[in-house]
Amino acid sequence: MTHAALRPDIDLVELLADDDPDVAEVAAWACGERAGAGPEVIDALAAMAVEHREPLCRESAIAALGAIGDRRGLDAILAGTRDKPAVRRRAVVSLAPFEGPEVDAALRRALDDRDWQVRQAAEDLLEAGGDPEPRRTADERSAARRDPGRRSAER
Repeated sequence: MTHAALRPDIDLVELLADDDPDVAEVAAWACGERAGAGPEVIDALAAMAVEHREPLCRESAIAALGAIGDRRGLDAILAGTRDKPAVRRRAVVSLAPFEGPEVDAALRRALDDRDWQVRQAAEDLLEAGGDPEPRRTADERSAARRDPGRRSAER
């Protein structure tokens, strides 16, 4: 299956819908490794990312969408930020190639996630973007949200 990423003659979209979750998961990975994903690949990955019954398949689809970096997959990645912990972690990391208010909002929300790895990934991405917000503690962020004037004064 790893060779499928290098073989454009293999229809990965068909394999994404395979009944065997192992096949679908590896097909999603291969989609992320293949250059020049078209709309049909992105649409199939986005559907898999939000609809597949197996979390590992949703996670793999989200990783592929992040690797592809096409905005058409952004809504599915954002949806993944509200899934199970492993999927949330992957979704936060997969936001790296994207910008915009919806991305910023998802990363800020992830700063208070129950899972420390989700929080760490969000912090790393926000710091990489030059945002001073992640350096605050959760209590400081919470207080700033309750008192917006305090937030402005701290910056």
